[in-house]
Amino acid sequence: MQLEDKTQILDLNWSNCHFNLSSAELVEQAIIRQEGQLSQDGAFCVLTGKFTGRSPKDKFFVIEPSSSHNIWWDGGIQGISESSFNRLWQKAQSHIKGRDLFIQDLQVNSDPLFRQNIRVITELAWQSLFAKNLFIRPSDSELRDFQPAWTVVSLPSLIADPKTDGTNSQTFIVIHLAAKIVLIGGTGYAGEIKKSVFSVLNYELPLLSVLPMHCSANVAENGDVALFFGLSGTGKTTLSTDSMRKLIGDDEHGWSDHGIFNFEGGCYAKTIRISAEKEPEIYSASRRFGTILENVEVDPKTRSVNFNSERFTENTRAAYPIHFIPNIEESQLGGHPKHILFLSADAFGVLPPVAKLNEDQIEKYFLAGYTAKVAGTERGVTEPEPVFSTCFAAPFIVHRPKVYSSMLVQKVRRYGASVWLINTGWSGGPYGIGKRFDLLHTRTIVRAITSGQLDSIPTTKDEIFGLSIPQYVPGVPTEILNPRQTWENKDEYDRQAHKLKTLFDNAVQKLY
Repeated sequence: MQLEDKTQILDLNWSNCHFNLSSAELVEQAIIRQEGQLSQDGAFCVLTGKFTGRSPKDKFFVIEPSSSHNIWWDGGIQGISESSFNRLWQKAQSHIKGRDLFIQDLQVNSDPLFRQNIRVITELAWQSLFAKNLFIRPSDSELRDFQPAWTVVSLPSLIADPKTDGTNSQTFIVIHLAAKIVLIGGTGYAGEIKKSVFSVLNYELPLLSVLPMHCSANVAENGDVALFFGLSGTGKTTLSTDSMRKLIGDDEHGWSDHGIFNFEGGCYAKTIRISAEKEPEIYSASRRFGTILENVEVDPKTRSVNFNSERFTENTRAAYPIHFIPNIEESQLGGHPKHILFLSADAFGVLPPVAKLNEDQIEKYFLAGYTAKVAGTERGVTEPEPVFSTCFAAPFIVHRPKVYSSMLVQKVRRYGASVWLINTGWSGGPYGIGKRFDLLHTRTIVRAITSGQLDSIPTTKDEIFGLSIPQYVPGVPTEILNPRQTWENKDEYDRQAHKLKTLFDNAVQKLY
């Protein structure tokens, strides 16, 4: 594809295009087209088919001269030739002829200095609503002169031929950094739309001295900003959605010389086993008209939703605009963070519930991006398995890891942020023997950090990991702070702790 062809992004039959429909109009269209069903509370419920999560083995970056020298190919990023991209593009052109298309003109980056226009084109009305919920919605005046910097095309019913198209399967997510196009086919999972744009920003923003981060962020009334890094299941969204602080965003942010800014205009929350008691804000937002519920079981008669069901997947999701959360920072901007929290759900049961990190540990724990799988969550997993996701964002980082980790350390040093490790996993033994930390205790720890209560509390150094553990936390039982003391068999604790440390050190060493 020649870059000058960008203005003719697709050979569209404009009579079949639905531009910038409202949420109500998109729900109406989705119902007419039988794409899903309304719940009794008003959320629109969809099944995404074969794919209920991302398909990382089917994601590619086009190999082209303007970007290839910056990309971390050694880290497993897959390349695809421009000729293969052009074949897929021609297939897309043929595929859309005579089809209805839904087009949303949207934006990313709440900081006006880094704002970008994106156009999302999809054949499904509910995916158009998904994009409208998740990205920033321009004003009417901004829409009048809208020119997309990036175009994302999602065609779930378009499939590739691996033999001729250079893909690994019938599914593909292809990012062309020079042409500023994302082309998605063969998957109905809308998270690919969101995360492909995140991948783009992970490439572009470091070139502008902005650190892209897979984290949530909130802010206190006095302006103190806190960041929450963590992989799926560690509590990133839950812990940052706090009635005592304003939410800036729940998943993706940039850190510039001016402070923090949200990339998005919505939230994409996991809903498995959520309840009104433990996660009231997310629970309420997941039951509103305009919200998309992905792969949540719905009673066919009453249309009540079962958030406890794993019938279709454990990765059930709600996609809703950020203003569905009652206590938000309207600007989606914040100053430089005062507190940074690395969340790990340690299924080995050997990490403390809270520890303060020194500068060397900050970079190592950031590069490691550690959490763990537990027995029973996947076939063949019979004991805890460590998961190391580089920079807490391995599927989305594009540059070499040190680009991101060095930027983080420099910014922490320059702006004086404190960095903490929070274990939201197990204590007293591994998964199956020990007990998971009580969410109320974890919330108390987090609030002690963000209020500054822990800044002056003395610490004790852990002998195996070298972590600085607070000697007490107001409102939290002191006996749970030192993980070794919670194990009945101290020798078994030592064995598991040394095992995890070795795995951790080996994973980090490969990234230096």
